[in-house]
Amino acid sequence: MNKISGLLIDLDGTLYHGHTMIAGADSLIAGLRKAKVPFLFVTNNSSRTAEDVAAHLRGMGIEAKADEVCTSSLAAARYIAEESPGASVAILGEKGLKQACEEAGLNIVTESPQYVVQGIDRSFTYDKLAQAQRWILGGARSILTNPDLMLPGDGGIMPGAGTIGAAIEAATGIAPVVIGKPHSHLIAYATDRLGIEPGDAIMVGDNMRTDIAAGARAGCQTILVYTGLTNAENLEHYKEITGITPDVICADLTELQTFLGV
Repeated sequence: MNKISGLLIDLDGTLYHGHTMIAGADSLIAGLRKAKVPFLFVTNNSSRTAEDVAAHLRGMGIEAKADEVCTSSLAAARYIAEESPGASVAILGEKGLKQACEEAGLNIVTESPQYVVQGIDRSFTYDKLAQAQRWILGGARSILTNPDLMLPGDGGIMPGAGTIGAAIEAATGIAPVVIGKPHSHLIAYATDRLGIEPGDAIMVGDNMRTDIAAGARAGCQTILVYTGLTNAENLEHYKEITGITPDVICADLTELQTFLGV
């Protein structure tokens, strides 16, 4: 593996499970800081603001700052702003997506948008689906923050942003531009923020189908940790599904910290 120019670190399943820190996460981040290794927290979560994400990490004892967080909402807003500065956007999403679009200088509207940008929306309704259908069939560009079909909730598994996106795609027959993992837009956004090329970055995550796939597709080096979804028992299954082999595998975060030398 090449010299570390920057780390992109997944969150849920890699540094924590829900509200519980995974053993060694605090030490890993402290070690990276001490060694002055550049890093960013990279998450498909579109509902939280960067400060919300950082506060969640700090609440578990992991030092984090808002400017170290890359969300799919921030990447989606930048994607639109770069393609069409000041564009009008209709939002199907929550606080994190709305704030990201505002900060990117986009014009949030409820009529005749140039873009429909959609993330997780726990107040999604049939009327919202019908409106999105009319906008997109009328020529608005469809942007999906992240394709996650499921996400963990306090009561168990819940529908994710990708489930809503699938309904909108079915209603319109038009596939959205997908920003989050396993697509590469979020990774490109994060490496740009670090000021490095994707080939000089290392993507660290627990999920072969999102984290490792996104890193590999973007040209990053990849480190899989057995702290979440992927483990030694199902690795071959996920390698077959994705067609990807991680560059390095670590059993836990302590082994990862040792490997990185921090």
